[in-house]
This record gives sequence, structure tokens and C-alpha cells, in this order.
Amino acid sequence: MAVLGLYLVACLLLVMAGLAKAWRPDDTARAMGPLLRLRPDVARPFVRVLAGGEAALGVVAFWFPAPVTAGAVGASYVVFAGVVVRARLRAGPLASCDCFGTPDTPASWTHVVVDLVLAGASLAVAATAAGDLVALLSQQPAQGVPLVLTVAVGAWLVRLALVELARLWGVRTQLSNGTPGRR
Repeated sequence: MAVLGLYLVACLLLVMAGLAKAWRPDDTARAMGPLLRLRPDVARPFVRVLAGGEAALGVVAFWFPAPVTAGAVGASYVVFAGVVVRARLRAGPLASCDCFGTPDTPASWTHVVVDLVLAGASLAVAATAAGDLVALLSQQPAQGVPLVLTVAVGAWLVRLALVELARLWGVRTQLSNGTPGRR
């Protein structure tokens, strides 16, 4: 299963993002409230519940990469890609995706590409996986230790790309659109 690593990265990102949004739901509630047409007093608890579900899905899907769990992960990333596309095409309160509970993170096309790649990997695992993670890791070199380490580093790097790279692009755009002293 060639895409197992990408799928596991997708699962870890769900856990990281879900926990971050559950811990700090305010920015995500502000960003998502208008999209879902929720009042501010309803958006915050709604985000917390969704974020908890996102983290739980990530944990369960990580340990049990079965067709149902991998399919749910893939569907989640398709939805995320759609939300980011909508945010990119529409300015205003949705200009920030807040996927890791960080304020002022602009929604980027990189995010859409990453979401679609992770959705594809998850759906490929859904079509081929059967079993639990321990069984799959036992088939990997060194009992899967290199794979697990690579997945952890990969998840962190994807998080950096989605948050910090998007933030840098946002700063670059601001500077090119209105740097003081430019004529």
C-alpha cells in the first residue's frame, strides 16, 4: 500500500487541527460562522463539537485504516478543500481558514492541493486497506518505525506549509498591494 504514509499524515493532521480548534475555537467560529450561517453564540460550541469529531476521526482512522474510516478521512479532506476554495474565491471573514486554531492564516491554493492529495491517498487506502495499524506496520521494514517517524515529520511539515507558508504569502501580498512609500 504505497499511500499508507500519506494517509497516516492525513490522520495526524486531523488530530492536530481538531485539538487546536477545540482548544481555541473563536477564530474558526468567526471564519466558519458566516459560511454555515450560524449566530456567533452558536458557532463557537458548534466548532468545538466538530473539532472534537475531527480529532476523534483522526485517532480512530489512524489505528484502524479500514475502508469506512479511510473513506471518512478522504471525504473530510474533500470538504476541507471545498471550504478553502470558497474562502479563496470570497474575501472577508472567510479569508482565513483557521484550520489549526491560528488566527489570520490566509486560505491558500497550497491548502487546496494538500487537501486533495490527502483525500486521494485516503480514498486509495479505503479501496485497499483491511486491518489495523499494527498489522500494517508489521509488514513494513523495521516493524514500521521508519514509516511512523516519517509520518510524524511529514505531518509537522505539512502543518508548517499550511500555516506559516500561507502567512508569509499573505504578508507578501500585503506588501505588494500597499507598502508605504511605494508609488
